[in-house]
Amino acid sequence: MTINVYTEQTPNPATMKFMVNKLLINGSEDFATKESAEHSPFAKELFKFNFVSGVFFASNFVTITKTDDAEWADIEAILKEFVKGAVESELKIKEATAEEAPAFEGSETEIKIQQILHDYVRPAVEQDGGAITYKSFDEGVVTVELRGSCSGCPSSTITLKSGIQNLLQRMVPEVTEVVSEAL
Repeated sequence: MTINVYTEQTPNPATMKFMVNKLLINGSEDFATKESAEHSPFAKELFKFNFVSGVFFASNFVTITKTDDAEWADIEAILKEFVKGAVESELKIKEATAEEAPAFEGSETEIKIQQILHDYVRPAVEQDGGAITYKSFDEGVVTVELRGSCSGCPSSTITLKSGIQNLLQRMVPEVTEVVSEAL
């Protein structure tokens, strides 16, 4: 199979989404630091580039965060070629583990919130090269964690308040607010 790689800009100018025509991973993996990539051969190799400051994998893409001193015009082609070679050689994203369906836990309301985030919000956030994780629900406030290109993105607050909060408030009347936990 010939691997094709194309790039997409994300709402976060420091990140770029490198899409491939192959499923890379079920779920997602976030490597915000070089140290966190210890058990990911793919991410570890990406961090060898001195202009890479973060790596995030989901379905058929890898979102790469660049350092402030790097310009996409200078590094995009290099990273595209690397991603193509890594996928072709089947470089592992993480150590193999059994994949499970998401297990939602908590009260009936918490399970409903998690299901909505999984079914409606996660796919949309992944389109922009990011991921969302449910953290908690307490006294009407849903706390989530944004990762990948969503972490530190200028438009993530708008997404959080206008998109996710409005959706949850419509579907789960107990929700009064959605906040993001800082990484």
